[in-house]
Amino acid sequence: MRFDVLTLFPELFDPFMKVGVTRRAYATRQVDVRLWPLRDFADDNYRRVDDRPYGGGPGMVMLVEPLERALAALRADRAEPEGAQAPVILFSPAGAPLTQARVQRLAASPGAVLLCGRYEGIDQRFVDRHVDEEISLGDFVLSGGELPALTLLDAVTRLQPGVLHDAASHEQDSFSDGLLDCPHYSRPERLGDDGMPEVLMSGHHARIQRWRREQQLAITARRRPDLIEAARAAGRLSRADEQFLVQFLSKTEL
Repeated sequence: MRFDVLTLFPELFDPFMKVGVTRRAYATRQVDVRLWPLRDFADDNYRRVDDRPYGGGPGMVMLVEPLERALAALRADRAEPEGAQAPVILFSPAGAPLTQARVQRLAASPGAVLLCGRYEGIDQRFVDRHVDEEISLGDFVLSGGELPALTLLDAVTRLQPGVLHDAASHEQDSFSDGLLDCPHYSRPERLGDDGMPEVLMSGHHARIQRWRREQQLAITARRRPDLIEAARAAGRLSRADEQFLVQFLSKTEL
């Protein structure tokens, strides 16, 4: 799996790739991340990659030519066959929200080209010519696309085989089955007056599994009812799930 990152600030990536559970995947190039500093593809002594917008207004716009030269260079380096080029993903507030389902699809792919915008944005002509997908982290604005790119890399890398010590860990993550995750507890058994649910101490795996599922359902129904509807539409809710939701929602309405 390979990710090529077009960025004005490649130095932001190095610290991230050397810490945490994902660092070995980057060090061994199980997830091969290659950085392409956009100023290296400027054609003037000032290494300019932006200019004022036509029509006036604040800020600067990233220029087409340096971006196209960088994209051509990485395409040549990837040596991709015709019709099998990695998609170009632009991080933008106008993009579709990043979801775990999208992360899972990308984690099963050969990779992508990640385009990190800056300033007021990127000349629309480059977007129209080359961008295959726009992704947003949410309804807010960041200074650039580097943090979203790092977020996507982390989300995808942790799903690769062997990255997490327990292969089942990510299967219990929020959104992996369309629902939010259940609560988790560890030692000590009691913390002052606070204990933990007795079922978790029972050793009865079926009961524990059902408790966790019902906690997922309750938390999701309370905080993200839209996810319950999506799970129902996708056929992910069992009869037992639906029965629990009826009881839970009837209690919360009292």
